Amino acid sequence: MTHVNPAQKQSEKALYGGTGSRRITVRDIAAAKERAEKWPMLTAYDAMTASVFDQAGIPVLLVGDSMGNCHLGYESTVPVTMDEIALLSAAVVRGTRRALVVGDLPFGSYQEGPVQALRNATRLVKEAGVGAVKLEGGERSAHQIELLVQSGIPVMAHVGLTPQSVNAYGGYPVQGRGEEAAQQLLRDAKAVQDAGAFAVVLELVPAELAAEVTRSLHIPTIGIGAGSACDAQVLVWTDMAGMTDGRVPRFVKQYAQLRQGLGDAARAFAEDVVGGAYPAEEHSFH
Repeated sequence: MTHVNPAQKQSEKALYGGTGSRRITVRDIAAAKERAEKWPMLTAYDAMTASVFDQAGIPVLLVGDSMGNCHLGYESTVPVTMDEIALLSAAVVRGTRRALVVGDLPFGSYQEGPVQALRNATRLVKEAGVGAVKLEGGERSAHQIELLVQSGIPVMAHVGLTPQSVNAYGGYPVQGRGEEAAQQLLRDAKAVQDAGAFAVVLELVPAELAAEVTRSLHIPTIGIGAGSACDAQVLVWTDMAGMTDGRVPRFVKQYAQLRQGLGDAARAFAEDVVGGAYPAEEHSFH
């Protein structure tokens, strides 16, 4: 009989760095909270990039409506459609083997109520093959979350700054400052937990408040501009990898400069073509 030590078992179960080959599920996410394991999440919008992140061990990939800003050329997430989310979610699922793929429900796809939310979430599960969906809002979205979970669709919630409400906010301000706002954010976080969400994104929330929310919940918190106490952290991949042009939010750390590198490669190719260096003999057929 082969003996497996506890440390090895823990390593196999780890979300990041784990050795399992099956798809990560919401049960794995809950178990990580119990182990106090921190884990990373990135956005992804296509099969090739998703495969890179999957092979790097990123356990959760979000097909976010952030695709509007960084992939589709929109000024905000608001114009993103269900057709666009479904198409790109399917691509991400095809490009991955292990990661839990979460599809965003875009603006206008769930605000009418639980039935509309169920119809569109079902589409992402059936057509795109996602393992979970994400929607914005706390108390105002609790009924939608409850019906989706009762219907067998795992839901990741999103409170704090909710980018789909950019027109109401008049920008992207930090949320939860002041006693009244902090108490509302706490109520929102507990409401989505009580409705059955398996995790909640906290965006642009003061670090101290995010820490309080994290201590108060039994589901994982995923921070983006919410300090270090959250159970997990997420970044838009184009921000993380230095593909975004111009300024990035204060909370972003850039781990590469892919925009500069890609531009350098394009210019080198162009100069070779103009100068006659490409294609060379080794690139030609006879």
